[in-house]
Amino acid sequence: MTPNPLLGVFYHWLGGLASASFYVPYRGVKRWSWEIYWLTGGIFSWVFAPWFFASLQTNDLLGVLGNAPAPAFWWPILFGLLWGFGGLGYGLVMRYLGLSLGMAVVLGLCTVFGTLIPPLFTGEFHEKLLATTSGNIVLGGIGLTVLGIVVVAIAGAQKDALLSPEQKAAVVAEFDFRKGIAVAIFAGIMSACFAFGLAAGEPIKGLSAAAGTGPLWTGLPVLCLVMFGGLITNLVWCSILVVRNRSGAEWAGRTKPGVERPPLLRNYVLSALAGVTWYFQFFFYTMGESQMGRLGFSSWTLHMASIIIFGTLWGFAFREWKDVGVRIKGIVWGGVALLLIATVVIGYGNSIA
Repeated sequence: MTPNPLLGVFYHWLGGLASASFYVPYRGVKRWSWEIYWLTGGIFSWVFAPWFFASLQTNDLLGVLGNAPAPAFWWPILFGLLWGFGGLGYGLVMRYLGLSLGMAVVLGLCTVFGTLIPPLFTGEFHEKLLATTSGNIVLGGIGLTVLGIVVVAIAGAQKDALLSPEQKAAVVAEFDFRKGIAVAIFAGIMSACFAFGLAAGEPIKGLSAAAGTGPLWTGLPVLCLVMFGGLITNLVWCSILVVRNRSGAEWAGRTKPGVERPPLLRNYVLSALAGVTWYFQFFFYTMGESQMGRLGFSSWTLHMASIIIFGTLWGFAFREWKDVGVRIKGIVWGGVALLLIATVVIGYGNSIA
């Protein structure tokens, strides 16, 4: 298959839209503790969706995984486990900072680590980025991405300084800038492990292609392994919270005395929708990466930038910036504009490779 970078950028944008939108259904969940709806949605993200779509779109899924070299099998799971810590932090950041600011900080670090470390790890950094015109253009696009993220984060810090605690709580109920920034830094670094897991599973993509799977879908078996690693981390932590908070009865609709019964059907449907939507970011990510050619490492930057763009749009839709002035809103949109330009630059760099 001849790579088509423009189509790859489109797929990455679809993945970014899915990632930026996954938390929206959770906002409609009522009277469930965080660990209950996070784990419920996560079961769909980490188990049901990966295996369902991999079974539909790939040939001999179990045979491919069974024949995978041990490093290509276990490293994606290990990196997925580490990525799971980032996923946990990501959910907390949405609670403490809101959609737009939270995504900017988390994904900024994710972009830098997830894009630059894989070619450094494989010893191809000079060959892919420094030694060619296309690599230099991609590197410039990465720089623009980081600059755009910094601009959006500056706007968020100014918003924090401007608004009263009551105004912050009106749009983000648990807003806590310091706690949110600390968790965001940790989540951003750990979330980059997802890119490492996909890179470690490259041999499996070759086996999947040899089994007759189409080029768009060869990455789906690797997703099953990485997502399983994420399941382990999230399952352990959420189980600890369920025991500590005695919240397990909420799955059956039982709550503390005097608390209204949760709408179970609504909560399960919304959590499942959130989980499947979160999975789709990686579903489209693997499709986009298959179209990017030899500079596929830049897929991570495109993915992160598109998430921030759509996350910022959701933040405005939910009026997270309604009480700030025109100047701060202008800074936010300036950052988004830089991210849009960055995706075009990176796409162009790939197209001339």
